[in-house]
Amino acid sequence: MGNGAALPFTTQQAKDIYRLMVRIRACDQRIQQGLAAGDLQFQYYPCGGQEAIPAAIAPLLRADDYAVTTYRGIHDIVAKGTPMREIIAEMYGRITGTSKGKGGPMHLSDPKAGLMVTTGIVGAGAPIANGLALAEMLKGSGRIVLCSFGDGAANIGAVHEALNLAALWQLPILFVCQNNLYAEYTAFAASTRVATIAERAAAYGMPGARANGTDPAAVYTAAKAAIARARAGGGPTLLECVAHRLQGHAFGSEEAHMDQDALKAARADPPIEKFRARLLAQGIASEAELAAIEREAQAEVDDAQAFAKDSAAPGADELYADVFADASVIPDRDTPYAPGPERAPQAPRRKLTFGQAVNDALDVALASDPATILMGEDIVDPAGGIVKATLGLSTRHGSARVRATPISEQAIVGAAIGAALAGLKPIAEIMVCDFALVCMDQIANHAAKLRYMSGGRTSVPVTLRMVTAGNVGSFGAQHSQSLEAMFAHVPGLKVVTASTPADAKGLLLSCIHDPDPCIFIEPMRCYFTPGEVPEGDYRIPLGRAAVRREGRDLSILSYSWTMDEALAAAETLAGDGIEADVIDLRSILPLDMAAVTASACKTGRVLIVHPAVEFCGFGAELAARLQERLFGELKAPVARLGARYTPIPFSQPLEALHFPNAAGIVDKARHLLAHPHAAGG
Repeated sequence: MGNGAALPFTTQQAKDIYRLMVRIRACDQRIQQGLAAGDLQFQYYPCGGQEAIPAAIAPLLRADDYAVTTYRGIHDIVAKGTPMREIIAEMYGRITGTSKGKGGPMHLSDPKAGLMVTTGIVGAGAPIANGLALAEMLKGSGRIVLCSFGDGAANIGAVHEALNLAALWQLPILFVCQNNLYAEYTAFAASTRVATIAERAAAYGMPGARANGTDPAAVYTAAKAAIARARAGGGPTLLECVAHRLQGHAFGSEEAHMDQDALKAARADPPIEKFRARLLAQGIASEAELAAIEREAQAEVDDAQAFAKDSAAPGADELYADVFADASVIPDRDTPYAPGPERAPQAPRRKLTFGQAVNDALDVALASDPATILMGEDIVDPAGGIVKATLGLSTRHGSARVRATPISEQAIVGAAIGAALAGLKPIAEIMVCDFALVCMDQIANHAAKLRYMSGGRTSVPVTLRMVTAGNVGSFGAQHSQSLEAMFAHVPGLKVVTASTPADAKGLLLSCIHDPDPCIFIEPMRCYFTPGEVPEGDYRIPLGRAAVRREGRDLSILSYSWTMDEALAAAETLAGDGIEADVIDLRSILPLDMAAVTASACKTGRVLIVHPAVEFCGFGAELAARLQERLFGELKAPVARLGARYTPIPFSQPLEALHFPNAAGIVDKARHLLAHPHAAGG
C-alpha cells in the first residue's frame, strides 16, 4: 500500500501501532548497545525489519489471548504487553526479570500478558500453541493463540505436525511465519522449493495468506480476517509476513551470506521510517506527536535499564526453586522428601488386570475432574488403544475429552504441554517407550524446563503414558526399551513405573493430579497380570517405595517387570535359608532414598535389578549413592544386574539372554553373600 492509500485502522490505532514499533526498536537497540558495551553477555537475535508484524497484530488481540514465540522474538514480547522493566531485567539476569533471571533472552515468559512460551528450539513452539488453543476451545473462552516462527522453522517436522493437527481439530490459532528471507545463514530460496510458505496451507486444509511484513496496514488486514475466523470457530490460518532482515543472524555475526543489494535496499527503507512518513503524509500525526512518542520510548528503556541495574541478582536459594513445585523432590537436596499418605487405601477392592487398572484410573480421573483430557494414537473406540487401556473411555466421556491424534508424537506431547499450561490436566499416550525419542525435545526441553525457565510463572501438570514391551517376545530393538534412566537425567521430570495392578491405578492417579510433568512407564509384561485393586479415587503418593518381602540377609531393589523376577529369586534363595528384603521403588523420581537406605542398613548387602541396560542404568546412580552414604556400613560392594549392552534381540533365546531373570538374580545374590568382607563378618 502506498502512502496515499487509506489505512484499515483508526487514527488512534495508527498512532498506537507506531508507538509499539518505536518501543520495539528502542528495546532491541538498547539490548544491542548493552552487548556492545559489555554490560550484557549472551547470544542475541535482533528483530530489525520485523517490527511492523507484531505491532500491527497487537490491536486485534485481547489482553487474555495467548502468544507463543521464538528466540528472535523481542518484538513479539514487547507487542504482547510484557513490561519493559521486566524484559530488560531478565536480560541482565536479575530477580526482577520476567523469569527471575532463569530464562534469559530466549526464554521469556509472562502469563499475565498472555506470553506463555518463548522457545530457543526452532519450531518447537507450534505444537505447544496447539495445546493452548485446544484448552481454550474446550473451555469456550473465546481466546485465540498467536504462534510466531521464522521461515527456517517452516521446514522442521514439529511445525508440519502442528499445522496438520491444528487444521484437523479446527483450533483457534493464527500461525504467523515471519519470513525474513534467511533461515539463520541460509537464504530462503536455498532451503525451500516452493515460492511461498503461505501456499503450503492448502495442503493442511487451512486458509493461507501472504502479507508485506514491513507494512502495518497489510499485516493488519490479513491478520484481522484470520483472527475473526478463529474466534468464530473457523479454525487456524497460516499467515506469512515477509520482511527482509536488516542484520545478520545474531548480534555481531557476519553478513557475507546475505544478498548485499537486497540488504542495502531494505536498510534504506526500514519499516518504522516508512510508516512514520505515511502518518505524516496522511495527516494522521504531526511531527511533534511522533517525536514525543519517540522520546517516550527512549525514556522507557532508560528507566528499564536503570531498574535492571539497580535490581539484585537471584540469590542462591533460587538455584533449586522452580525445578519442581516442591523443591524437596530434587535428589541433590539434603532435605528429605516426605510423600503424603495413600488416598482411599481401605476402599472396597475388585480383581483387575494391570491394563484394566490403568483403564480404571483414567476413567476415575475423567469422571471426577473436567480438566482431565486424554490424547494419543488409536485411543478412541472401537480400537481403545493398542493394549485396550483406553477401551470404552471415548464412549463414556466423549471424543472432545478423549481425543484421537495422527501419528505425530511431537504434536501429541506439545499439545499436552500447551493444554497443561492453560490449566488442564492432559494425559498423553506415546504408545511405546521407544517412541518418546521421537518427541524428546518436547519432553526434555519444554515439559521439563518450562516451570524453571519461567521462574515458576508457569507449570506443566502433564502425564505421559508409555508402554515398555521388553521381555515379552517378538517386539525387537525399537519397541522394547526401558528409558527411565534417560528421563531421570532430565531435571524437572518425575519418573514412575508400577509392577502391580493396584500400583498401576494408584500411581497413575497420583501422576495425573501432580503439579509437575510425570513419565508413567507401563510394563507390557505385567499388563495381563491380575490383582486386587481399590475402587474409586485411590492414590499412592509418588516417592514411596513398597516393601514386597521382608528379609535380613540382603536387599534386592527393583521396579517394573523385574519385580516379578526379584520375587521369584527371593523364593529360591529362601529355600537355601537366605532371606531377601525386596523393595519395589515404584518411582525413580521422587526417589524414596529413606526406604532404600533403611533396607541397606538392615541387611548390609544390596543388589539392584532393573530392566534397562545395566551400563549407565539407574542402578549405577543408586549404587553410587549407597556407596557414598554407607561405605563403612556395607558388608559388600553394591551389586547390579540389568540388561546386557546390546540392542534388544528379536530372537527369543537371545532376548532371554539379554534381560535379567530370576536365575541371574539368584547367582548375583550368592556371589554377593560370598564376598570376602561378608565372610569376615
